Amino acid sequence: MAIHLQTHAFAGNPLKLSNLVQPNAQERSLETLKSLLVKGAVEESTPDVRILAFRKGRPLVRSLDPVGNSTPIWRLGWIPPSNFKEVSLDSFVYLGSAAEADDAAYWAIDVTDDAVFRLGSSGDEFCFVELRTLMVATDWSDTGAMGELSIAGHARALLEWHRTSRFCGYCGSIAAPIDAGKRKQCTNESCKRKIYPRVDPVVIMLVIDKENDRILLSRQSRFVPRLWSCLAGFIEPGESLEEAVQRETREETGIEVDQVVYHSSQPWPVGPNSMPCQLMMGFFAYAKSLEVCVDKAELEDAQWHSRENVRRALSVVEYQKAQRTAAVKVSQMCTGVEKGQNFSSSDFNVESGELAPMFIPGPFAIAHHLISSWAHHQSALGEPGPAPKHPPPTSLSSM
Repeated sequence: MAIHLQTHAFAGNPLKLSNLVQPNAQERSLETLKSLLVKGAVEESTPDVRILAFRKGRPLVRSLDPVGNSTPIWRLGWIPPSNFKEVSLDSFVYLGSAAEADDAAYWAIDVTDDAVFRLGSSGDEFCFVELRTLMVATDWSDTGAMGELSIAGHARALLEWHRTSRFCGYCGSIAAPIDAGKRKQCTNESCKRKIYPRVDPVVIMLVIDKENDRILLSRQSRFVPRLWSCLAGFIEPGESLEEAVQRETREETGIEVDQVVYHSSQPWPVGPNSMPCQLMMGFFAYAKSLEVCVDKAELEDAQWHSRENVRRALSVVEYQKAQRTAAVKVSQMCTGVEKGQNFSSSDFNVESGELAPMFIPGPFAIAHHLISSWAHHQSALGEPGPAPKHPPPTSLSSM
């Protein structure tokens, strides 16, 4: 069945939302971390500073013991500063502070090149897990887990930006972190330009043939068999969002669209390291031509799909079962049963009964909500239903 979320995966970061009511938290947190690192020794029970380590883009996580026959639950592996003696303050990236009584501050660090850091490699109940795997393993009805997924996505995007932005783009000099890792600055005294994190804007669109009650879905060669999704493409300089939707649709499928309607947006920090964070901006686009001519350099195929077939695909794929399967595998990785393994999308394609001729991405992707909104939530005017809403900040006491 279709899954409808209150907010998209990776959105609604509780730390970023909490910062809105704590405008001076970054400065205070930086001074606290600096003090703790200078001392060189911190009690393990220190609640004020919590650090999330990443290795090769994978966050450190742990798995909580399931109660009875319940599904295992993963949580981020926050650890105290005592694990990072003699580490430079510039290595840390500030994530935010919790709006709670303990006023805890949260940081991230990349330990890919740190040969001393041992957690997550010796059956210690911690493990570095791919963000895509965690994305599938997250119980979307668990507000706390969704919040931690968004924190991990934000942290990965920032750390990968630091790894790929080591030099000033104006003069080529080394760029050094400033403002608790939120931005960088050129070290050349004659330049000293500030460098800010950027996201790669992507339009993702569901093309609708209203007259024939069908939608246009596409396949890329890297997709697992029978997976179909929305068209998508990068925005070019000097181009509006609507123009990008029209151009990409025409270039990839030969279809002309006129009316372009905004649906919602989703941060997408699980792309390649060369693009550490994309912003997916979702639209409905209404076709004014119907003959499909696929650009084989971009797509493997693109076809019109009826509402009946889309609804059947949504009813056959068991997304909850896929989530439970992934959660169990994360638990096995954290306990050392399957240490170091990665899982592909096909591992989470769990279907019941007869195989459907097609299936669509899971509820962690904006494509799912564009498609399911059209399939199940039409209004009396024939328009797709509303976009997900952002929830208020959630408690971080379980971290």
